[in-house]
Formats: sequence, structure tokens, C-alpha cells
Amino acid sequence: QQHSSVIPVIGLLIAASFWGVFWFPLRVLEAYGLDGIWATLFIYTGTMIFAIPILFRRYAELRLSPLPLIGILVFGGWTNAAFIMALMNGEIVRVILLFYLSPIWATLLAKFILKEHLSKSAYVTIAVAIFGAMTMLWSPDVGYPWPASMADWLALSSGLAFALTNVFTHMANTVSVQVKTAVTWVGVIMVAGIMILVIGDTAITFQAEGVFKAMLLGALIMSFATYCVVYGVTHMPVHRSAVILIFEVVAAAISSYLFTNERLSVLEWTGGSIVVFAAYLAALEHRRSTK
Repeated sequence: QQHSSVIPVIGLLIAASFWGVFWFPLRVLEAYGLDGIWATLFIYTGTMIFAIPILFRRYAELRLSPLPLIGILVFGGWTNAAFIMALMNGEIVRVILLFYLSPIWATLLAKFILKEHLSKSAYVTIAVAIFGAMTMLWSPDVGYPWPASMADWLALSSGLAFALTNVFTHMANTVSVQVKTAVTWVGVIMVAGIMILVIGDTAITFQAEGVFKAMLLGALIMSFATYCVVYGVTHMPVHRSAVILIFEVVAAAISSYLFTNERLSVLEWTGGSIVVFAAYLAALEHRRSTK
């Protein structure tokens, strides 16, 4: 029992720490000339060393839930691509805090798409999260809360896409975790490729060493971190895993404070703390609803 309860926790803490400091290897890749979209493309190309054998071996599963799998492909792809671009172009902790509105989007989607009943405390949680987000996004110059940059929009859309991915993952309950993970990775490559074509960012010059390191990052670390999340979430109640994954914010705050010149304002810290508190409340709400 001790073994079965400790290992998923360790796995989730490893994954949360990885995502919290993920900005660091991205900055290294940027020095090789790889911007957000190209870094995303090559990192997830590295994961294909595992994704292709999984999809080849379990090809029959793709026919079990085609529409939910398309949802995972599209929204899972956008989640990761948008998050990486937000990290590379915005303030690290601010991006992660805006992404953490995801549990609130998930609660609302559960109500409107999955037709789940929301309790009074769920509505309170949503209100708390919205208040936190508005505090974070408050612009003294404009006089009302609004995303201040493209990185803000990318972070918010990444959190919304993550919530949608979770809804489609829930719908595709007959498909194995391995296939859903592999489909997500393929989706990231697809989204990044389309964005490169749409933006016309094809004339970029980058070093072969940077491409190799990006693919190595995907094959070794990204794949391992994804497995840690999948293993942890599979072997632990959702509410517990959600709370543990909030450690990502702590890892991001400490690492960015020590190694960058980025400093959040008092308003951003206040709003961000409220958002994290709302994510915690959402996790507790899920525990009550599953009892």
C-alpha cells in the first residue's frame, strides 16, 4: 500500500517540477535560433520514437472513439504548442498562473458539455477564480482587466484547450492511456506545422545542434514527464493529483526568481495566489462530487 501510494506522488512531483522549470531548456534552444513554434515542432518530433510504435501496435484502438480522439489531437496539440510559445514570449510565472484557470474552464465545460450538476460551492470556486484572473490582468493604463500581450492570450487559450482535452479524454474511455498520449503528441506536431505555414515562419535559420538537442529533450525528458503525469493520474484520485500538480507554480516561481530578472507585481502575485487557491478549491470540489 505504501509503495502504491508513494510512487504516483513522486511521479507527479517530478512532472510538476519539470513543467515548472521547462522555461530553462526553452531559453537554451532559443539561443540556437529555435523560436517557440520551431522548438515545439522539434521537441515533439523527438517523442515520435515512442508514439509511432504505440500507434502502430494499437492501431485498432483509433477506431473505438474517432471523434473524441480528433478532439484530443486538436486541443491536446494546441494546449502544448500554445503553452510553449507563451513560456518563450511571456513572463514565466504569469503564464503558468493564467494556465491554471484550466480547472475552472473544466468545471464549466463539465456543466455545459457533459451535463454535470454544479453545486453551490462550485459556483463559488468559479467566482473566486474569475476574481483572481481579473486581479492579475488588471491594467492601470487601460482601466480594466484585459490580457496584456500575446503570451497572455496563448496561456489562457492553452488552459482552455487543456480543459477541452480532458473532456475528450473522458469521452474516449475505451481507448488506452498510451494511445491518447501518442495522439496528443502527434497533435502538437500538427498544430506547430500548421502555425509555421500560416505565420510564414519558414525562412528561419537555426543550428543543427539545437535541433538535435530539442529532439533529445522530447525523446528523453518530455516523454518521461508525460509518463509520470499519466501514471500518477491513473493511480491516484483526480483531486489529489490536481493539488500535487500545483507544485508546478512553486517550481516556476523559485527557478525564475533565482535565474531570471523577471519579477511579478504585487497585483499579479495577489491575483495569481487567488487563482491557485481556486484551483485547489476545484480539486476539493471534485473529491466531494466523486464520493
